[in-house]
Amino acid sequence: MKKILITGGAGFIGSCVVRRFVNNYPDYLIVNLDSLTYAGNLQNLIDIEDFPNYRFEKADIRNKEEINRIFDKYDITDVVHLAAESHVDRSITNPLDFVLTNVIGTVTLLEAAKTKWKENYGEHLFYHVSTDEVYGALGSEGLFTEETRYDPHSPYSASKAASDHFVRAYHDTYGIKAVVSNCSNNYGPYHFPEKLIPLMINNIINHKPLPVYGDGNYTRDWLYVKDHAVAIDLVFHEGKSGDTYNIGGFNEWKNIDLVLLLCKQMDEKLGREPGTSNKLITYVKDRPGHDRRYAIDASKINRELGWKPSVTFEQGLSETIDWFLANEKWLNDVTSGNYATYYDKQYANI
Repeated sequence: MKKILITGGAGFIGSCVVRRFVNNYPDYLIVNLDSLTYAGNLQNLIDIEDFPNYRFEKADIRNKEEINRIFDKYDITDVVHLAAESHVDRSITNPLDFVLTNVIGTVTLLEAAKTKWKENYGEHLFYHVSTDEVYGALGSEGLFTEETRYDPHSPYSASKAASDHFVRAYHDTYGIKAVVSNCSNNYGPYHFPEKLIPLMINNIINHKPLPVYGDGNYTRDWLYVKDHAVAIDLVFHEGKSGDTYNIGGFNEWKNIDLVLLLCKQMDEKLGREPGTSNKLITYVKDRPGHDRRYAIDASKINRELGWKPSVTFEQGLSETIDWFLANEKWLNDVTSGNYATYYDKQYANI
């Protein structure tokens, strides 16, 4: 029986992955480890929290004793590691937090795996979920491939690059089965509203300014979070140890074009006059070290594992807006901070 530790499972991407594994693999035990920082929200998982194959552990991946306790308690057989500090703007303000969580936390998990699985590394997998930002920036042409040289520019991307290298080092040095995937920008339900798309949705609902960095021509590849969870499932079960898999949505959009599309869809869904939300767009001072363009070549995972996105960006964005409009309480709890009390109400006295 697989007993899979999914770290960061109360976060945006993590909760989608946890939900997929709990629902699709009833014979697995899924242990969700999350420290419940500002981006961790157990309300994301209300629908599966009472499932018999699901457990939650509040713990910090930097805490060696806690990680060893959890490995022992559940006899963990595999790890899907998503826990990370992930917001570039926050990394510019507090880079040390990103080093401690993303680098030290990853190595702490690797050390636990190395110790607990030493009798037979070949029966266990350490899967590290990373970002395309480790590759740096692209010019007007070209795509990131699995062979692209690392060239991180922000404290966030540097910390993720370091953690990627440590995972590969433990594979090469100790023989731990390991895979790494590097994804493009995710979007979808349960997205914490500090990131571009949920921030814009929330601000449009509340008639607040829509801040756009610089000239708005920064380009990103967008990946629907449910498609990402499917890809993670495939890489976990069918990926080759020691390999890297790039996961992208084949959806390149300039920030300003994305915001204009979002404004158009929001005005239609809210019954507002066309162009109403456009008036909220506000250009703001650019952030330091802002990479101009990211774009993923996901042909390897398509070729080897048969994965491809299930929706276009327009479809995924429409579904995302619909979810946020239908889940006003979730959005209000997140923006007000009320979600932070859910753990104490549901778990603290267990």
